[in-house]
Amino acid sequence: MLALGLGIGANTAIFSLINAFLLRPMPYRDSERLVWVQQNILKSGAAGAVAYPDFVEWKRQNHVFAELAAIQFDQFNVTGPEEAERILGARVSAGFFPLLGVSPTRGRAFLPEEDSPGGNRVVILSQGLWQRRFGSQPDILGQALTLNGTSYTIVGIMPADFRFPPTCELWTPLALDVNRAGWGNHFLAAIAGLKPGVGLGKAQAEMATIARRLEQQYPDSNAGWGVTVVPLHEFLVRESRPALFTLLVAVVFVLLIACANVANLLLARAAARTKEIAIRLALGAGRFRIIRQMLTESVLVSMLGGAVGLLLALWGTRLLATAMPFYLLSLQTVRIDGYVLAFTLLISVLTGLIFGLAPALQVSKGALNETLKEGGRRSAPGGSRGRLRGILVVSEVALALMLLVGAGLLMKSFARLQQVNPGFRSEKVLTMEMSLPPARYSKPFQRAAFYRQLLEKIATLPGVQSAGAVTQLPLGGRSSTRAFAIEGRPAPPPGQGERIGAGHRVVTPGYFRAMSIPLRRGRQFTDQDAEGAPGVVLINETMARRWWPNEDPLSERIALYTSPQTVGPWLQIVGIVGDVKHRGLAAEIDPEMYLPHMQTFSAAMFVAVRTVADPASMAAAVRAQVRALDRDLPVSSIRTMEKVLADAVAQPRLRVWLLGGFAALALILAVMGLYGVISYSVTQRTHELGVRMALGAQTPDLLRLVVAQGMLVTLIGLGIGLAGAFALTRLLASLLFSVSATDAAIFTAVPLLLALVALAATAIPARRAARLDPMTALRYE
Repeated sequence: MLALGLGIGANTAIFSLINAFLLRPMPYRDSERLVWVQQNILKSGAAGAVAYPDFVEWKRQNHVFAELAAIQFDQFNVTGPEEAERILGARVSAGFFPLLGVSPTRGRAFLPEEDSPGGNRVVILSQGLWQRRFGSQPDILGQALTLNGTSYTIVGIMPADFRFPPTCELWTPLALDVNRAGWGNHFLAAIAGLKPGVGLGKAQAEMATIARRLEQQYPDSNAGWGVTVVPLHEFLVRESRPALFTLLVAVVFVLLIACANVANLLLARAAARTKEIAIRLALGAGRFRIIRQMLTESVLVSMLGGAVGLLLALWGTRLLATAMPFYLLSLQTVRIDGYVLAFTLLISVLTGLIFGLAPALQVSKGALNETLKEGGRRSAPGGSRGRLRGILVVSEVALALMLLVGAGLLMKSFARLQQVNPGFRSEKVLTMEMSLPPARYSKPFQRAAFYRQLLEKIATLPGVQSAGAVTQLPLGGRSSTRAFAIEGRPAPPPGQGERIGAGHRVVTPGYFRAMSIPLRRGRQFTDQDAEGAPGVVLINETMARRWWPNEDPLSERIALYTSPQTVGPWLQIVGIVGDVKHRGLAAEIDPEMYLPHMQTFSAAMFVAVRTVADPASMAAAVRAQVRALDRDLPVSSIRTMEKVLADAVAQPRLRVWLLGGFAALALILAVMGLYGVISYSVTQRTHELGVRMALGAQTPDLLRLVVAQGMLVTLIGLGIGLAGAFALTRLLASLLFSVSATDAAIFTAVPLLLALVALAATAIPARRAARLDPMTALRYE
């Protein structure tokens, strides 16, 4: 029951995740007809955000969508009598909630006139935010809420299970001006609902036609841009699907190994009941009646094992859900529902039939005359029953080897990932995020003065070595790319999709020191790189190699595009800094440029503080400095840089732990199965071993005899397992980093390890056989 409970519980837990994220429809009206619409660069195929003028044209020209809605992800400073708080939200077009078929539980959705420039500023809250910040006030509708220094009116409360876009806690109208948004300015996401009778292919074809039409009408901004239409559910789960299916295969293997183990136990039990079954047959029981009885017993055991597995799954599902990506947890609630219960019942019955059928068939076809004889209990280890036990053990070893190889590949991949140099020193760095509200910091000098004063105050705190700020942290999952021109080089063809670009970050002078990002050549920013001074820029090594492979970039100037046709002022490259992993440890390093904050004046920044002691202990002191400058400015995302680095490898770590745990469980079950078969074989052969000793066999001879029997089935299992591993591990290729799916070291070390463990498992019954007393063995029945 425990062996089956572990196998069934693991399967139930993983199936509950697959049911929630891959099988269960999203909790929206006609969710199967919802699609994600995005622009993409035709030349490279890279997906991009949507420009608002393009969205307006799509909505006006298409005939395939019942509704098309735009989303702009944003963060809001919420201020008021309570402590200031920074909350993730979204600005959405008026058709967003009707498209999803979701209405507020209190109040109303947005009106069309509110989704236009100059419309009423209104906001809809999530139920979680309403309960947490406002204590579920029943009269909340119509009250004012200050967002980014501007007053909004609360008009609705969403249902508790509404979490789209993921993790958003409030929604405001998009209310954009098509002229001010600008062609070529890509910052929106778009979702749509297909009309009845319209398939995905037809929608893709029409949107591609509209994209070509817009490219001809607006070549400066739309040249090289296309449109991609994908099912919304597929878009949201695209990154987790391979990992979930890999885990499902792993737990199925564990269940099969458990079934083989229990089948071997029942075979041994059936052998002990041979005379009982023979008497039943002699008294008139038919073979089908015997098989039915045996299957009833095995299914009863499996159902009890399924009950144990369900209890384990209830605990395991909660544990697994906490480790899943936030966007998946926001999409669905992981729970043991009717489908999961039906799956558990089905798998329990099937496993009972699978591991009970072989013993039932074996015991029901015994020879009555031989069995009922006095010596009928003395059975040889060979025969069909012995061969079946051997086949089951071979299967266990083969399946365990495949799981161990897969786990070994993931472990080696994870070890390689952790060895990657991120380009900075993560230890003893505290980070936090803040955004200055435009209502109170509308002037560039106000934003510049705030961050300068804040960083100066933080730098004077005891235990602080240096402090700086950046618009986007390394490994933070955010990126911003800007097209640029190089002085003296011909302009590229029109259309942003054709222009060269690089990652774009704004930093303060102390940022590189705080993060220990090395300066390779030139100089860093100083306080003199301020408004009115000549424009300057720093670039990373990859950018220097990409566009100045045989030149000195420090003598060059670049200019950022401010519109599809114009560039801004020329910026002198004054330094080259080390490469930093911004998009992820496994991602390629992109060309990156850094601009001085005193010339760019960004409102939203991440502050990085390098400390002498534990950085987490400095959080309260740093927040106090923020409140001293602006008590209404919320500070969010307070983390050490080591936590940021750990979060960046959280998913690979989860895969390693899960697959490694399943592989360890499979190894234990396989070794138990091998030990059980050899031990049972020794017991069955006790009389034979006594005869051998009486005829002169020595202890080493008996050891070799028993060990050879165990290692023979082990080697056969290893051979089959290696063949299966070569085929199946290719499915892991997309999850591996810097490791081949047929890595020679793993494919050598794992079989050797399994062979050594199997040798140890056979050594115990072999030693017991070698210590038999010949006279006792000869009298053994």
